[in-house]
Amino acid sequence: MVPLLLVLLLALLLFGAGFAVKVLWWVAILVLAVWLIGFVARGTHPSGGRHRWYRW
Repeated sequence: MVPLLLVLLLALLLFGAGFAVKVLWWVAILVLAVWLIGFVARGTHPSGGRHRWYRW
């Protein structure tokens, strides 16, 4: 009975970890897309010079 519970617990943990990793991949892709859009869409500063679209 105990080995069965351990196997089920391990399967549950691996499923949870796999789901979390998949979600993190989608978040990373979304952040990359936003960064690329900001990089391409950046314009010129009103004073005439170039500026960064982020404030880091």
